[in-house]
Amino acid sequence: MYDSNSKGISYTGGFFILIAFAVAGIFIGTIISIPIWTSMTGKGILEMKDQMGNPAYSNAFKMIQTVSTFFGFFIPAIITAALLNRKPYKLLGFTKRFNFRQVLLVIAIMFTALFVSGVLGYLNEHVPVSNSLKLIFDKWESEYNKQVEAIMQLKNINDYLLGLVIMAFLPALCEETLFRGGLQNFLTRSTRSSWLAILIVSFIFSLVHFSFYGFLPRMFLGVMLGLVFQYTGSIWLCILGHFFNNALAVTQLYYYTSHGKSVQQAADQTTPLAWGMVAIPILIVLIVGLKKISPQEQEENLSIETVRDKAPWEINN
Repeated sequence: MYDSNSKGISYTGGFFILIAFAVAGIFIGTIISIPIWTSMTGKGILEMKDQMGNPAYSNAFKMIQTVSTFFGFFIPAIITAALLNRKPYKLLGFTKRFNFRQVLLVIAIMFTALFVSGVLGYLNEHVPVSNSLKLIFDKWESEYNKQVEAIMQLKNINDYLLGLVIMAFLPALCEETLFRGGLQNFLTRSTRSSWLAILIVSFIFSLVHFSFYGFLPRMFLGVMLGLVFQYTGSIWLCILGHFFNNALAVTQLYYYTSHGKSVQQAADQTTPLAWGMVAIPILIVLIVGLKKISPQEQEENLSIETVRDKAPWEINN
């Protein structure tokens, strides 16, 4: 689908161009991270991997995290949108207006979704895998927790506020720009199937985090953010929802670590199954409510709905 501002490159092409640029951006971010590491730590390149979980280099890890996120996610989306459209920020959803009721509903959706994702996390952990795979997945999770612990040295309120910026806001801004404003947007325009685009991009979104035990919860949250973008057309509401989710995680981590618990203990907090079951119908009502109060035409030629694009609870509406 094209609009009056399109430059002639297909959105299918844009989808794959963006993936290529994101891979290149991650590579560039890694290259830039090397002088940052050596200058801030005095350590050589070969020591970088071995020291990734060392809290003594927390500031270096924060800077590397910022650079990697910016070059790997945000810049590729902006460049690709500029190649495809004369108004790249409009294409990505940055200029779409939203209202206070939408803000409240997005926050309510993300809060309620946490109970469902908590149950999915429990189910994810109990997926049967071979012992060899389990060792690999456990190693991934251990390395991830060490890196988070190294970056998130939340010793005081200033560290906590900085953590909200680096681990909550920046990932929300950059990841939503890439995954929802870019990949999902382009794939929806290309296939004219919003649900197909949401599911594929949510799968990719969860996959790139390299966490087996968090795969289902992250994919589910990706679907929720995908629905927010599909029904509102605003990338800022997706960023808000993502930030809210991340901020709760940072706050939880700050609370538990300030009370002497480890990152792993904070991450191990589970959601009772009954809470997740109760949350599902509430979540459906909230999503339908968001759709009803949001403009039906999100962007020029963007939202062409058919029955196949609708959720099961919407088919008769």
